[in-house]
Parts: sequence; structure tokens; C-alpha cells
Amino acid sequence: MTELVRPHIRYHTSWIVGVAEFGGRHKDGGSNLLEDVATLTHEDAFAAMVDRLLADALEETARQDGYVPATALWIVDGDEFVGFLQIRHRLTPFLLEQGGHIGYSVRPSARRRGHATAALGAALPIAKGLGIDRVLITCDEDNIGSRTVIERNGGVYEDSRAGKRRYWIDV
Repeated sequence: MTELVRPHIRYHTSWIVGVAEFGGRHKDGGSNLLEDVATLTHEDAFAAMVDRLLADALEETARQDGYVPATALWIVDGDEFVGFLQIRHRLTPFLLEQGGHIGYSVRPSARRRGHATAALGAALPIAKGLGIDRVLITCDEDNIGSRTVIERNGGVYEDSRAGKRRYWIDV
């Protein structure tokens, strides 16, 4: 059964295996995941990453300019890590155009099984609890899978900007 959980060290082994499936750079242009996996095989480094992810949800946590507090959640099926989900607490001009409030990704071997649809559905009440009444979610124009996930969760298409489809969900 798919559920969202806060990052936790008990998923260490499964996280390493799952993240290795993404290979190279993650589609969001973030860190090099293969380098992350190599570093994060060490339990202390992994625990420190988990602590950073949890702290990032706090308003008082220092962060780079242009970044906002964000709640990191992991998509799991039983004890298996199957993906990431992040709820950004507010929108910057960039997030309004490109990134939205919620971003998610499911590891390749776990795709097309309903994990993303279930995870996004579970994230909406959490976003509401963070004071977000209207959630913006974006996806690439050609990402039919993500488009379907968003629409199945009540996403209403607004427009496309710079290759991104923009959807709103009232929560």
C-alpha cells in the first residue's frame, strides 16, 4: 500500500537502491544522484541528510536565496522506498511559473503502479494543513504520466509556460 512518510533512517537501504535507479542527474536539475548515493551509503551521512530534509520544513532554517520552506516526504510501499514528494510552503516567482507547490518523482521500477497518484492524493490534505488552499502543480508538456496523475487528483489545467503545464487543485 502506497503511503507518504517523513524521511527516516529506517529506509536507508531501500533509498540507496531506489535513488540509484534514477542515474545521473535528477530531472529537476538538482544534485548528481549517483554522487549522492556514493556518499550516502554511510549511515552517518544518510542520517545527516534526513535531519537536513526535516529541518527544511521549518521557517527558521537558513536556506539559499530563492528557496522556501518545504516539507519533504518519501513515497513508500510497505518498507520499500519508491519515490520523493516535496511540498513547497509558498510560491516564489519561479515556482509560480515552473515548479509549483508540489513536486514528485517515482523510481523507474515502481512507475505505472499508481504510486504517484496515491502520493499526490495523500499530499493534498498535508498542503491544506500547511495553509495552502490552492495548490499549483506543474509538469512537462510531454509528460503524459504526470499529467494523468494531476488530473486524477482534481487538477484543473490553467495554461502552459516555458514548456510546463500548470494545474491548480483547490484543497
